[in-house]
Amino acid sequence: KQAASAQPLFNAGKPLANAAPTPGAPQVAPQPAGQPGESAAKPTWTLPAGWTQTMGSGMRFATIQPDGAQAPEITVVMLAGSAGGELANVNRWRGKVGLSPVDEAGLPALRKTVRAKLGAVAVYDFAGPGAEATRMLAALWTDAAGGSWFFKTTGNPAAVGAVQPGLFALLETLRLE
Repeated sequence: KQAASAQPLFNAGKPLANAAPTPGAPQVAPQPAGQPGESAAKPTWTLPAGWTQTMGSGMRFATIQPDGAQAPEITVVMLAGSAGGELANVNRWRGKVGLSPVDEAGLPALRKTVRAKLGAVAVYDFAGPGAEATRMLAALWTDAAGGSWFFKTTGNPAAVGAVQPGLFALLETLRLE
């Protein structure tokens, strides 16, 4: 594996996400090596001013870093297929912050929908119990080939709350080009 700084800044004439971004300009989603069963359709998005992103490795497609010293990173992961389905992912996320599972009937009450240029994105916002609570924002978009795209950030409730408006703005710009 090469270090991120050794990655080329251009791919087929398009700047990669780890090139110095222009605030408000569309960001080209990083293009990692293909995975078996991986969707050919890749979303692009526009970063909020001051945010940066780098190419991912392994399962991580990209890492987005909001501005601010205490801002938690946002991970972007693409998995082929349903990745266990919405309910299984929601219950896994709830478990990570110390909440109990829900059933299928409980999903609609927990789901927020962000209208992106490429369609609906399901967003979940969970905060664990107690004084040392952890909050998680997790978004799920399913592409035309059935691949699952996850945008997720986790941290203390105030820090996650501070990046929420920017994350929602980013999700609204998701598009296929």
